[in-house]
Amino acid sequence: MSELKEFCLKSETVFQGKILEVKLDQVKLKNGRTSSREVVLHPGAVGIIPFVSEAEIVLVRQYRYPVREELLEIPAGKLDPGESAESCAIRELEEETGYKAEKLNYLGSIYTSPGFSSEIIHIYWAEQLDFTRANPDPDEILETVTIDFEKAVKMCLDNKIKDAKTVVALIKMWLERGR
Repeated sequence: MSELKEFCLKSETVFQGKILEVKLDQVKLKNGRTSSREVVLHPGAVGIIPFVSEAEIVLVRQYRYPVREELLEIPAGKLDPGESAESCAIRELEEETGYKAEKLNYLGSIYTSPGFSSEIIHIYWAEQLDFTRANPDPDEILETVTIDFEKAVKMCLDNKIKDAKTVVALIKMWLERGR
């Protein structure tokens, strides 16, 4: 494998928000040249496929302001400082859907846009769910939707579900179940 690593020569924070930080870095390339990199630093997140039965899952519908569209997604949320991905998955599932998982299974991790962002999403599937009570963040307006798993996969294939983490999670789960 070739060594393609870039080395940071200078880094400047150009924006610091509540969720993310934007840096402008100067890097040295393998060929000796320098280049600029605009980098979004993100704390990481989780996504969960909650199975309420062998055939049905719970998704959330919410308006996503950056794309000006309502999207159907797996429950998800960002990691709090020092929080493990598994603890975050348990917390986010209950906050967004009201379900507490007796069993949580790791499915994999994905980088969402590694060309400019450090965000990584750890994906789980949950089973043996008990309903407690949903408690979403005050600025999170969402609806839960119980849907047949196979129908949700078809919606991904038909481009009716467009959220990347959801498409990857559902297709990967579908492939895993087919093994």
